Amino acid sequence: MPTDATSAKSPFDASKERVERVLCFTAHPDDIDFGAAGTIAAWTAAGVQVSYCIMTDGDAGGFDPADRARIIDLRAEEQQRAAALVGVTDIHYLHERDGYLEPSHGVIKQVVKLIREIRPDIVLTMHPERNWDRLQKSHPDHLAAGEAVTRAVYPAVENPFAYPELAAAGLEAYKLPWLWFISSPESRENHFVDVSAHVDAKIEAIRVHASQHPDVAGMERVVRGMMLANGERSGLPTGTSVEAFHVVSVNGSSTIAGF
Repeated sequence: MPTDATSAKSPFDASKERVERVLCFTAHPDDIDFGAAGTIAAWTAAGVQVSYCIMTDGDAGGFDPADRARIIDLRAEEQQRAAALVGVTDIHYLHERDGYLEPSHGVIKQVVKLIREIRPDIVLTMHPERNWDRLQKSHPDHLAAGEAVTRAVYPAVENPFAYPELAAAGLEAYKLPWLWFISSPESRENHFVDVSAHVDAKIEAIRVHASQHPDVAGMERVVRGMMLANGERSGLPTGTSVEAFHVVSVNGSSTIAGF
């Protein structure tokens, strides 16, 4: 399992938690690689089954007009290759339109369905709160993805009477233990993962999304710098590369029905 430098605020103790399955929801192809590819590489190396759900096709992304006609297929291919670099082969898509994602009941129902199918120990998604320190983290689709998944996680996933057609189809209610957020405001981040051993895999995964990077060298410099800055905040030794998360306990030892 990855080395976690947990702050006093984090409820998650990696030395005690058993993590076998993780399900990641992000708005666009490449979001997960920027936010958590190092941690995901550590998870898969430890035998954790990680699945992705990309909620839009990323059809409004890119910078080269020559890619417009094939951008959806191109970005799906990029995500598949990037995922393979960090040990992930199970990728799902909701096929929402890029720039138009909303936390509608149609989207939430699809999220509930997939969580009940996979029944993960951790759901990882984008933060639903706007980040004023780095607004680029708060693309409207990112906020919508985080809001839709959060609404799905509680109460719909664990409520047998929410979307009753899912239960009728054999997808029983499920109490998710943990919800992890990427793209969080720094004030919310409470959990830090040492990904120093997986930095190269993370960078290579991001580089695969070539349709999105007019300045690959600049992108790599910024990403490496952010991981080192996270390390400084985490309390780990200087020079440690870290991914930061806002971790929320959804159903733990102190959880009772309705609270």
